[in-house]
Amino acid sequence: MTVKPGPDCTNMAEVRAGVDALDRELVALLRRRFDYMDAAARIKPERSAVRDERRKAEVIANARAAAEAAGLPGAAIAELWDRLVEASIAYELQAFDARVTAS
Repeated sequence: MTVKPGPDCTNMAEVRAGVDALDRELVALLRRRFDYMDAAARIKPERSAVRDERRKAEVIANARAAAEAAGLPGAAIAELWDRLVEASIAYELQAFDARVTAS
């Protein structure tokens, strides 16, 4: 099935095909984002540097502002980004620990 833009969809099969395609793209983008977490875990000299609350707040605020500029609900996007950042921190901690253990 050809994926149509949302505004062009006329039935639920088209909507679902579009959502499924976007979900695959989002997962690919998340893979790229987590590649940066791997790099951060490799670059940061100490485990305590992994969690940076100031940076976390900045990332969430940036996502919220971008969402609102795009006409999306800022609070909901901020909540999603909070979970994304926490998952990223957990992933980075795991990668950091694996690097240290392997050394």
